[in-house]
Amino acid sequence: MLDVSQIKTELEEERVRVVKQLAELGDDVAGSDEIGAEEGFADSGAVSAERREVYTLIGTMRDSLGEIDAALARIADGSYGTCERCGNPIGDARLEALPSARWCLDCAAVVER
Repeated sequence: MLDVSQIKTELEEERVRVVKQLAELGDDVAGSDEIGAEEGFADSGAVSAERREVYTLIGTMRDSLGEIDAALARIADGSYGTCERCGNPIGDARLEALPSARWCLDCAAVVER
């Protein structure tokens, strides 16, 4: 049987880690994208490439944070573990592997294409 309280704890811990990583990358999670280049860095092309990589990473991490927050909201409102597409239960194994899962395996195959 799935221990939702344990999953909630894990999601909360993961949220703290993601927020900390975003802050370390210069993102304030509130939407600021001001990331400074290293002083004295002469190659503007390299700076641009590095910024693109950081922005991409920040975007991915913001997406993860959104998924974590959505899963925590589902836990709070009692809908956690129910597929958002078909309303059927999401399998325990899927939720253990991907605690922020929104869809059952059948619907994920359709939605995530």
